[in-house]
Amino acid sequence: MSETRPVPRRESPWGLPEGHREPKAHRCNDRVEDVVQAFLEGNPFKTVPGPFKLFYRCMRSKPGEEPTEPFTYLDLEPPKREAKLE
Repeated sequence: MSETRPVPRRESPWGLPEGHREPKAHRCNDRVEDVVQAFLEGNPFKTVPGPFKLFYRCMRSKPGEEPTEPFTYLDLEPPKREAKLE
């Protein structure tokens, strides 16, 4: 998952510290959002297990080996694996 979506930031009355870094979303952040959306879509006992399994697989995977199955409730493109040429 090489592309990253921007992380929203709040404005601080103290400004930004020197040498601040831009926040970076976790590689499984979209899977968590899919699980949260599943909780809001009706009976959680029926809607949550599928997205949660994909989230769990994502968390247990190594970077670059995340599941490529489509999201259940989010309208996002599923992650793509980059082909490793050897």
